[in-house]
Amino acid sequence: MLQALPRMSRRRALLGSTAAFAVLGLLLWWLLPLGKESPSGTVTFSTGTPTGVYQKYGTLLRHAIAKDLPGLDVRLLNSDGSQENVRRVATGQADFTIAAADAVEAYRLANGPGADRLRGCARLYDDYVHLVVPRSSPVRSVADLKGRTVAVGPGGSGVRLVADHVLAAAGLDPEKDITTLSDGIGTMPGLLKQNRIDAFFWSGGLPTSAITQLSNNFPIRLVPIGSDLVAKLHAQGGASGYYRAAVMPADAYPESQQGASVPTVAVANLLVTREDTDADLTEKLTRTVIDSRDRIGAQVHAAQLVDLRSAIYTDPLELHEGARRYYRSVKP
Repeated sequence: MLQALPRMSRRRALLGSTAAFAVLGLLLWWLLPLGKESPSGTVTFSTGTPTGVYQKYGTLLRHAIAKDLPGLDVRLLNSDGSQENVRRVATGQADFTIAAADAVEAYRLANGPGADRLRGCARLYDDYVHLVVPRSSPVRSVADLKGRTVAVGPGGSGVRLVADHVLAAAGLDPEKDITTLSDGIGTMPGLLKQNRIDAFFWSGGLPTSAITQLSNNFPIRLVPIGSDLVAKLHAQGGASGYYRAAVMPADAYPESQQGASVPTVAVANLLVTREDTDADLTEKLTRTVIDSRDRIGAQVHAAQLVDLRSAIYTDPLELHEGARRYYRSVKP
């Protein structure tokens, strides 16, 4: 009996060591999410025009991804805007993008190639519709644009989509009642200053730097888009259902607004990918988007409005499984 004691002690020590290694293994499994390595490779992100909010947001997000996911090489692609962005992701020309909800819905309703593969990762911030005229302009409403020359954005842009809807709601046919130019935000301000256009539409986050710069060196005014037009927009059905009444705060463009807020229309922006995008990658990238809100928001004010509580609502798109995992992991 006395000789058996050392043998029993060795067995207990061995069992104790085995248990300790098991606990350590479980701890490492817990600390290293699901034991997976950080995503690596190249992802393509379709953004927008060089002077628009999409491009600036994408550039700052790339820096945040480089910090959180150093194995990823994020390549940014300029675009005309939301409509082109949606098509690129749906057809595999880009992996991720930002696009307005109305453009997503319009693509789905048109049964665009790959529309059924589109998935949402997060609701981000809102785009506000701007109708910009010289301060001395007699234009006081959208209907007053009749017979005038108006820049409405490139064919693949979100601003072209919303401008067409807003004009129709005001009883104007873009093909007959106004002269339209397909210029974007990069050239619109210069055309207005040179009196080559009477007005331009823009849809973007607040503030958009190109309009801030214009208002600082040229007297402009923002034409209100009232609730009566919002009701008519909703009556159009389809993608117009994603527009809602909003108020552009007085401090968005202080030089032009002169202390007055402006009624307008807003539409939500979504972070979009495809159903077949790797779930682990999508989960981690969604986490970076939410976690980097304050860092990006310091330079892109619209990004400050990214909110975990509303980010999950990516209508009209279903959530990507990877994004769903992220929201479940942070659910209180």
